[in-house]
Formats: sequence, structure tokens, C-alpha cells
Amino acid sequence: MSNTTDTPPAAPAPAVDPRLLVREEGLKGYLAEFKRKVRGGELGVLPVVIGLAIIWAVFQTQSSHFLSATNLSNIGYFLSATGMLAVGLVFVLLLGEIDLSVASVGGLSAAAFAVLSVTHGIDPLLSVVLAIATGAATGMLHGYFFAKVGVPAFVGTLAGNLFWNGLMLSLLGSSGSITLKDTGFLHLVGQRSFFMGSDISGAYILAVLAVAALLGSSLLEQSKRRKAGVPFRPTSEIALRSGVLALLAFGAAFMFNQANGVPMALVLFLAALAVTDFVLRRTTYGRQIFAVGGSIEAASRAGINVAFIRISVYAISGGFAALGGLFFVAQTGTSNLGGIGTPNLLMMAIAAAVIGGTSLFGGRGSVWSALLGGLVIQSIQTGLDLLNMNTSVQYMITGAVLLAAVVIDSLSRKTQKASGRS
Repeated sequence: MSNTTDTPPAAPAPAVDPRLLVREEGLKGYLAEFKRKVRGGELGVLPVVIGLAIIWAVFQTQSSHFLSATNLSNIGYFLSATGMLAVGLVFVLLLGEIDLSVASVGGLSAAAFAVLSVTHGIDPLLSVVLAIATGAATGMLHGYFFAKVGVPAFVGTLAGNLFWNGLMLSLLGSSGSITLKDTGFLHLVGQRSFFMGSDISGAYILAVLAVAALLGSSLLEQSKRRKAGVPFRPTSEIALRSGVLALLAFGAAFMFNQANGVPMALVLFLAALAVTDFVLRRTTYGRQIFAVGGSIEAASRAGINVAFIRISVYAISGGFAALGGLFFVAQTGTSNLGGIGTPNLLMMAIAAAVIGGTSLFGGRGSVWSALLGGLVIQSIQTGLDLLNMNTSVQYMITGAVLLAAVVIDSLSRKTQKASGRS
């Protein structure tokens, strides 16, 4: 019989949140964390930022006017209409679904606005509200057939695309076109409307507001996380992030002031991005959207009303399609089938969301994808226009960029799965 006594096994060392280690190591820790994320397939917006830089560099070498203040201002203005459609599509893509009706819904809503305000003389502001309500209602209908009846989203929204295009033609009448007046909401988002007019302080006011919003929200989050005893960003990191945003914001403000100022269409688009980003990242409803997109079964077991999430998301998509339609007719001054309702615009909106970083497989993405992807697509279009190149080249280049974005997303997911981070 042995005299030795069995010693109990040593207690395992408590797990340490890797974010704490990163922040204790300072800049070295952040670089290590960045490398770990890249190796694990978490690329974030890195591919689209690199791609955008390459596109700008190539076009600038071909035309010195490309990075001029006027041209960049035009890019910011014209991406707003497609961007609005892309915002709604981001919500749908987060569910791992698709909405093929956004262009026709936008066209129908714009036609409804034209008929109400021009043909029947209804107050323009009320007409805008009714047009947006029309888009949201059509989206809700798509969501109902998908969530309650079980019609695949691809088929249901494709049928909606055909039906709403036909209804738009019926509303526009035999002429197929209604000319709109440059007043009210259309003037607000039109090409000749700028934030605070020609006053250069307007752009700088927006820059101050953007930096203040980031700084305030970051400090508030830091305070809440500190009180809760969970990892939080140190003040030095918050100051660095705010400083980088300040450089970008004031640089953009200076650039816009070299042209005519900040287009109101872009201001409203950025405001929409800020609001929807808050909804997705800071509200229970937003977290439920990500949960449903990640796993329907897990979301249902967690008590999430999956049908409600699906229907409401499609309603949001329809509402933003209507806004996109109104922005588009404000740019062209005419509501017709050859503009907002075309399949080309639908493809561009989907491409903007996906190229910007929102996954086609659901559960991963951000509304800021609509801005980044829109910048890529509009930069390609504007650059080719400056070079007087055929539209067919634009389609080919955009298609290649879209394929590259999907390939990167697929490889990223495989890498994450292999590394156990999926």
C-alpha cells in the first residue's frame, strides 16, 4: 500500500478575454489581433477599401479630372439613389434571402408620387409619405408570402418585380412618362440642392457633428461597459478613432467646398445609414435580424418571432426602394419605365450591397456596405464616362468586381470554418 496521497488536479487557469490582452499590449496587441483576424478569414471592409483605392488610382492615371472636387462631388451625389435601394437590400441579405423587386417597387412608388402630386394635385409632402407607404406595403406583401405562405423569396419577389412593373406602366398612362416639378422634396434631393446652400460652413458643421457623434457614443459605451465589468475600449483608442474620422470628415468637407458644397441627397443618404446602423447594432430588433440570418432554428428556439422579422425586413426593403425611386426621379426629373424600374438598376443595387461587404449567406454585414459598394460602382461608371468608354465595359467590370466580392466572401467563410470561428 502506497503512503503517497493522491493530490487533486490543479484547477484550470481562468480564461482571459483576448480583447483584454490586446488592449494591454497597446499598438503591438492591435497589430497581432489584426493579423489573427485576417488569418481567420475576418477581412471586414479591407478588400473593398483596397479595391476602391485601386479603382481610383487607375482612373486618375487615365484622367486627371477623376479625383477633382467636382467629379468626387458628383460621385457622392449620384450614388445616393442606388445606395438607398442597397440599404433595404442589406436588411434582406442579412436574413440570407434576396429581394428582386426593389427596382420595380421604387419605380411604382415614384409613379405613384408623380400621379398624386402632378396629375391629382395632392400636396407634395403627403405624396412623398404615400409613395413611401406604397413601397413598404408592397414589401410587406412579399414578406407575408415568404414568411407565412412559404413562397421562396426568389420566386415571390421575381413575380413582384413583373407585377409592379406592369402596374407602374398602367399608372404612367399611354405616354409612359410624367415630368415632375423641381419643388419640395424633389428639389431637396435634386442636383442643385446643397446643405446650407453655398455656405462653406455647412460641410464643416457636418464634419463636426460626425466626429462628435462617434466620440460621444464611444465614451457612453465605454462608461456602460466599465460599469458592467466587461472589456471596453481605452480612451486612447477612442481618441485615435475620433482623430482618424476627423481627418477624413474635414478632408471630405474641404473637398466638397471646392465644388458647390455637400449635396443634400448625400446628406440624407448618410443620415439614413446612421439611423439604420443604430437599429441593427444597438437595438434588440437589429440583433434579432442577425440571429435569424445566422440560424433560423436557433432564433426560433430563442423565442424570436421569425415570421415577424421576415415580414418587417421586407417592408423595410420596400420602404427604402421607394426612397431610392424618389431620389432617382429627383435626379432625372421624370418618372418613366426607362429609369428606376430597369433590371440594370436592380443589379447595381444588389451589387452595391454585396461588393460593400454584406454576405449573400446571411448573418454578416452592415448598412455601410451600401456606401462602400455604391462608391465602387459609381466610381467605375463615372470613370468610364470620363474616358468615353462603352456601357458594356461598365457591365463587364462591375460583374467581375461582384464575382470577386462573392469569391472573397466564400473563401472567408471557409477559412473561418476551418479555424473554428464560423
